[in-house]
Amino acid sequence: MAAMQFRQAIVNALADEMRSDPTVMLFGEDVAEAEGPFKTSEGLLAEFGPVRVRDTPISEMGFTGAAVGAAILGAKPVVEIMFIEFLGVALDQVVTEAAKMRYLSNGKLSVPMVVRASCGSGLGFGSQHSQTLENWFTATPGLKLIMLSDAQAAYSLTRAAIQDPDPVVILEPRILYAKRGEVDKNLKIEIGKARVLRDGTDITIVTSGQMVDVCRAAIEESGVNAALIDLATIIPWDRVTVLNSVKKTGRLVVVEEAPLSGGWGSEIVAATTSALFSELKAAPFRITSPDIPVPYSGPLETRYIPTKDDVARQLKEVIATGKTPKTWWEMEGLK
Repeated sequence: MAAMQFRQAIVNALADEMRSDPTVMLFGEDVAEAEGPFKTSEGLLAEFGPVRVRDTPISEMGFTGAAVGAAILGAKPVVEIMFIEFLGVALDQVVTEAAKMRYLSNGKLSVPMVVRASCGSGLGFGSQHSQTLENWFTATPGLKLIMLSDAQAAYSLTRAAIQDPDPVVILEPRILYAKRGEVDKNLKIEIGKARVLRDGTDITIVTSGQMVDVCRAAIEESGVNAALIDLATIIPWDRVTVLNSVKKTGRLVVVEEAPLSGGWGSEIVAATTSALFSELKAAPFRITSPDIPVPYSGPLETRYIPTKDDVARQLKEVIATGKTPKTWWEMEGLK
C-alpha cells in the first residue's frame, strides 16, 4: 500500500481509469492547464492530452449537458464541479436527463457519467460555498450518490463510479483533500456497500464524509463501545449492514454534517425504527448541524458542525438515560 493525500487518491483513480479505458474523459473549469482548483487533476493533461482532459467555459449547464450527450453516445465523461452549489444551475441535466434516460428509453440507453463536486465546511468559504447539499439528489431514482471520507474511499469509489453504467454523483469534502492515508489500489469498494470501520456493542453510529473522523474521535473520548459505519454510498444505502449492526447494539445515531431538516439520516432512522422497533433499547436519533447558513467566522463555523465533544456528550447521555439527548442549540435556548 502507498500513503497519499486524499486529492492524490482521486488523481490516481482518474489516471488509472483513463489508462484502462480510452473512453474516459474529464470536463470542468480549470481541470486541464491549472490541474484543478484543488489539484485533483494534477498531471492528467500532460499524460492524456486536451481531447480527454478539457477546460470548459464557466457554464455548468453547458458542459454537464455535453457530458450527458457524450455518455449516451458511448463515452465515460467525468464532470468536475468546483463547488457543489454551482451544480444548481445544471441540476436539470443530472436529475431530469441523466438519471431518467434509462427509464425513458426502456433500457436502450444508459448514461455512464460521473459528477464530482467539492463540498462541506471547515475552510472558511462562507455560506454560499460550504454546504454538502445531499438532499438535492436523495429523492432522484436512477441516480447514485457517494460521499467520500478518506483516501482509500476516494480511490476505490471513484474508480467504481466511473465503471458504473449509470450516473453517479460523488461528494468530496474539501477539508479532506490534504489529509493523508494508506491506499490499497487492489481494494475494491462496491457502490451501495457501507464500510464497517469499527465493531461495537453499545450503539451503532452511521455517518459519512468528514464526520467519520469526528465520530472516531468522539468514540475514543466517550469510552462508549460503539460500532462505526461509514455509509459511503448515500443512495442506495446499505440497509443490510446498518440493520444488522443495530440488531446487535439496540441503539442508533446518525451523524451528518448537513442541517437538521431534510437530511439523509432521516430515511435511515425511519427505516430502522420501522424494521426493528421492538428490538430497540432507545429511540434512534440524529446529530446534525442547525438549520442556519454555514457561518463565515472561523470560530462559529467550527461550532456549527457536529464536534467531537458534542458527539461524545450525546453518546454517553443516550447510553446512560435511554433518552434522546438535546442538541447544543436546544441546551442553550436557541431555536
